[in-house]
Parts: sequence; structure tokens; C-alpha cells
Amino acid sequence: MDTPTDNLVVSLNVSAPAFNLTDIFDREIDLKNYKGKKVFIGFFRHAGCPFCNLRVHNLMKIREALSSMNMEMIFFFESKKELMLKSIFHQGVSPVPLIADPEKKWYYAYGIENSLLKTSMSHLTSFIQTAISAKKKSLPIHRMASGESFSTIPAEFLLDENLIIRKIHYAKNLNDRLSIDVILDFAKGNN
Repeated sequence: MDTPTDNLVVSLNVSAPAFNLTDIFDREIDLKNYKGKKVFIGFFRHAGCPFCNLRVHNLMKIREALSSMNMEMIFFFESKKELMLKSIFHQGVSPVPLIADPEKKWYYAYGIENSLLKTSMSHLTSFIQTAISAKKKSLPIHRMASGESFSTIPAEFLLDENLIIRKIHYAKNLNDRLSIDVILDFAKGNN
């Protein structure tokens, strides 16, 4: 499938699909407990993806600023919990919840796209530069583990205090994400 709408079950201005899950740190993450806060939900590829690990690295730089504006983040990865816990980088992401979803149940619930064409083009045009940038920051880069998908396309969602989806960003390529300024403006209330 090459368009997010093939799998899309969410849209703007509706309640985000609710989940009550355990993150890789064995904490209960119940979306309804975030009511009253704004929330960034990021769906990433596998734990060794340099595109995703650079994004997580950059998001962690603004975590305290977001928290001070009553906004939290939740990250989903398609990797298994055991694989993610082997990574010092991913262990360091706490207190942000990291949810392992190797069956991709929540990827489907949020309409996350799979596109061999988009991932292949991203790898052909920007993998080397992205891998070098990730390596310079000591971020993990490794081959996919069994069960992980080459074709997963990242997506990001911004939820208001009532857990209503106000912004959806389905990536056009593996480096295409919401700008940090858009996220900070949303946290400030500049929708």
C-alpha cells in the first residue's frame, strides 16, 4: 500500500484510538491518564533505524520544554521489548514511554503506512548521510531483527488536552517529520 489512507482509521478532530499498554520499562501507559495534557505520539520503525533514532534524539532535546508546557510524548517501535532493552540509547529515553509493538497492532489502529517504494527511495537518497549523522551522535544503527519491516513509514500525531487528534503527519519519506517548531507551537497553544 502506498497511501496512508489505505489503512487509515483515524482523522483530525476525533478522539485518538485509546490504548492501555505496558512499555518496555514495565510501566502501565494508559492514554486516558494523559487527559488534561497535550500529547505527541510517534510511530517509528525498528530500533536500529538511523532515521528514527535521530528523530528520537532530537525530540529528547525538547522533552523538558514540552513537559514545562504540559505536553508529554509516547513513542512506539515495531521492535521487540528485549531488543530495545539491549540498547543503552533506548534505555536512556525514559521517562518517555517506549512501547514495543512487534505485532504492529497499534500501527494498524493509527493507520501507519507500509511502502516499499518510499523506504527504498529514502535508503537510496539519504541513508548514508543519515547513518553518518546518527553514528556521530553514537546512536544505534543495526540490521533489522526477525519480524521487523523494511517498509514501515513513520507517523506523528499531536493530541490536545481532551485526547482529540489535532495534527496528523504521515511521512512522505523516512526523514519527513513534523518540524520541531510546529510541535513547540502546539505545546504553547498556537494551534
